Amino acid sequence: MKLRIVFQSLLVLLLMAVVIPCFADDDDHSWRFWKGERSHGDVAAVNNTLYKKECGECHFAYQPGLLPSASWQKIMTGLNNHFGDNAELDPEDAKSILSYLQLNAADVVGSKFAGWARGTAPLRITEMSKFRHEHDELPRAILSKNSQVKSLSNCIACHTGADAGSFDENQIKIPGIGRWDD
Repeated sequence: MKLRIVFQSLLVLLLMAVVIPCFADDDDHSWRFWKGERSHGDVAAVNNTLYKKECGECHFAYQPGLLPSASWQKIMTGLNNHFGDNAELDPEDAKSILSYLQLNAADVVGSKFAGWARGTAPLRITEMSKFRHEHDELPRAILSKNSQVKSLSNCIACHTGADAGSFDENQIKIPGIGRWDD
C-alpha cells in the first residue's frame, strides 16, 4: 500500500514537472503544443516570386499572414509614399501583389497575428500592442546601436527562421549578442 502511494506521488510530481512549465511560459509557445498547434512556422513562408522581387528588394518580404487584409490594402494603395519612399509599381504588378497579400492575410488564413491587430488595420507590424509586448524586454540600445539590426522591423536580423515564417522565441539570435532567452 505504501509503495503504491509513493508511486502515485512520484507520478503526480512528474506530471506537474511537465505540465506546469507549459502554463508558465509567457509567450504561450508550450500552451500551443497542448492545443495541438505547431510551435514552429507561425505563418506560411512567402511563395510569390513577384512579391519577393518587388518588395524584398528593399526590405524583408514580410509574410502576408503577419497583417490583416485591410492593412495590406492600405499599404499597397499608398506606395507613392511608402514609409517615406516612392515604391510605386506597375499597376498590374501592384494588383497581382495585393491579391496575393490579401488572399494570404492574417484574418483570411487565420494566423495568430490576426488577433494581434484586434480589428485595426495597422500599417506596421510593430504598431500592434501584442508585438510590442513580445519585444518589450529588449533594451532599445541592442537594436538601434546594432548595425546589423537597427530596428524592430528588421525581423530577419534576429529571428533565424523568419524566412520560413517561424518567429519562435527559441530561434532568436541577436547579432553580436547571441541567443536571446526571455
